[in-house]
Amino acid sequence: MRNVIIQCLLYGSLTFGIWTALLFIYFYHNHVSIWQKKTQETTSTWSLDRKLQQQIIHGSGNILRPHVRVQRTNEDETKEQRPFLKLGKDFNYTDPELVLGFLKYGFNTVSSKSLGNERHVPDTRNKMCRNKLYPTKLPTASIVICFHNEEFNALFRTVSSVIKLTPHHILEEIILVDDMSEFDDLKEKLDYHLEIFRGKIKLIRNKKREGLVRARLIGASRASGDVLVFLDSHCEVNKVWLEPLLYAITKNHKMVVCPLIDVIDYMTLEYQPSPVVRGAFNWYLQFKWDTVFSYEMDGPEGPTRPIRSPAMAGGIFAIKRHYFNEIGQYDKGMSLWGGENLELSLRIWMCGGQLFVLPCSRIGHINKQHILNHPGVIKAVTYNNLRLVHVWLDDYKEQVFLRRPGLRSIPYGNISERVELRKRLGCKSFQWYLDTIFPELEASQASR
Repeated sequence: MRNVIIQCLLYGSLTFGIWTALLFIYFYHNHVSIWQKKTQETTSTWSLDRKLQQQIIHGSGNILRPHVRVQRTNEDETKEQRPFLKLGKDFNYTDPELVLGFLKYGFNTVSSKSLGNERHVPDTRNKMCRNKLYPTKLPTASIVICFHNEEFNALFRTVSSVIKLTPHHILEEIILVDDMSEFDDLKEKLDYHLEIFRGKIKLIRNKKREGLVRARLIGASRASGDVLVFLDSHCEVNKVWLEPLLYAITKNHKMVVCPLIDVIDYMTLEYQPSPVVRGAFNWYLQFKWDTVFSYEMDGPEGPTRPIRSPAMAGGIFAIKRHYFNEIGQYDKGMSLWGGENLELSLRIWMCGGQLFVLPCSRIGHINKQHILNHPGVIKAVTYNNLRLVHVWLDDYKEQVFLRRPGLRSIPYGNISERVELRKRLGCKSFQWYLDTIFPELEASQASR
């Protein structure tokens, strides 16, 4: 009798929890519907604008270059209206597994499980890219993948796609850094499944949560390849993805290169091609995708030509290992994640390096719909951005404070080591960066 009562209580608690989540999603969905009518601005860092996706999918001609500056809504209004999870109107709110998967991982885990550990993705490269040939002798690459509570199948597809689509003679190793994950399937189950890749995998388990920046530094410190390639833990590489990155670095060891990021839809997990874009940002230090000038794809190389990029998204890029150490790796004082991509981008350009997007290298990335308004994340991003502002923006930091005056009084830790690094490397001014690399980032008329 006692066991029956305990079972009833357990089932009752489980049912109550599921219905609570469903009711939460239902009311949240109504809130999102109202919000979507009021604003069209996306809050996802990685998602490409839908119009850009449609242009490439439906084969439009020239892509016009949009202005980088965006119109900002009222700050207080934004706080009240910005959703923390964007789900479409066709979302099935009655499926508990689907709902809980979204709350836990930020994408459709039901579809992810059905896809399994590996799949074939369409070759989204331009036809001219498919005719390119690369030297057999290239530098070796260490692939660094950090993860924290990642969905098992998405993580394993990332690893298996790298193994399957990378020539073994240039793949030195895959370094997986588990940043103190809590989920059971990322422990013994992951160890068991990784056995098939023995000899190519190094698995490091952090004993405390380090955050993305320090986790990547831990992975990089264990690397032995000539080139470091950082990947997110929910990617799928495409055909001949690594060779263009390595070949570009052989021609200039101070060149940092990024692939084009294709979109893996968070709902359907369909692999969708992206147009040729570059990385940019605004004075709120928000990363943006920006289309390129049509003339940049003219000439004999056409759409295969490397694209100069003012900034990188940060999740996926390749850099010579010795050069990464030479220019100061990451700012170890940064917390969790956020802002490290812009800080590294500015440091590369201002300190003598170059940053390019290579259209012939393609990697798909799940555009997760995460809870971005989590207080811990907001605090970390603000802290990291302030470190960037005070080290690299010179007098132009007033452009940031003009838009967000509340940041002036927020502490950002000790930056003396990074200031000294800038002096030691003989880096140029932010004015030079604006004049030479990113003149589209206009200063406010009010502060001139």
